[in-house]
Amino acid sequence: MWEEISGVDEHYTPIRTYQVCNVMDHSQNNWLRTNWVPRNSAQKIYVELKFTLRDCNSIPLVLGTCKETFNLYYMESDDDHGVKFREHQFTKIDTIAADESFTQMDLGDRILKLNTEVREVGPVNKKGFYLAFQDVGACVALVSVRVYFKKCPFTVKNLAMFPDTVPMDSQSLVEVRGSCVNNSKEEDPPRMYCSTEGEWLVPIGKCSCNAGYEERGFMCQGVEKFHINTKGSS
Repeated sequence: MWEEISGVDEHYTPIRTYQVCNVMDHSQNNWLRTNWVPRNSAQKIYVELKFTLRDCNSIPLVLGTCKETFNLYYMESDDDHGVKFREHQFTKIDTIAADESFTQMDLGDRILKLNTEVREVGPVNKKGFYLAFQDVGACVALVSVRVYFKKCPFTVKNLAMFPDTVPMDSQSLVEVRGSCVNNSKEEDPPRMYCSTEGEWLVPIGKCSCNAGYEERGFMCQGVEKFHINTKGSS
């Protein structure tokens, strides 16, 4: 089974990890599940895993029972199910393997070979989701799990404001109509496209300042009026 362990990272910063290392026994099926994670406005989520994994060849007498992968799963849900857990309700995202595994020598030298893997999941539609990790006989430690989504942030371009926008899927751009800043009007309808990577692309159209105003930075500000007084000479 997975165990929560306290330790330090390579910078001697205290960390808590979840570890499992039942490499001597056949037919391992050890599960670890997260708490319920609210989806918020995400259409697609990204899961970043940081972990260490032991090189099976560095463990004596494992007789083929040792594995060097683990499995990542998820399940969408509109409600927090608490401690209830049913394996068959989870959908497999991927089998996770390490680019670098550590050996007994690394352990002696206190070297942590940390792997980072990112997987995307979506579209997600329900109010939240769970992640789960299945061990099938590896010696693995989960150091961190980060879940995030991408969005195009609020911006002002060509005197038009574009709101926070979440990409809908991994294939297409989202066209967003902009609204003119105060004291300006449309010259050409302002539009931009939000990419799946959360970047604004291809600005089209613009707004221009109303009469009596001028562009300063991202705003239209009133033009100061100067009066020149003249006096006749005697």
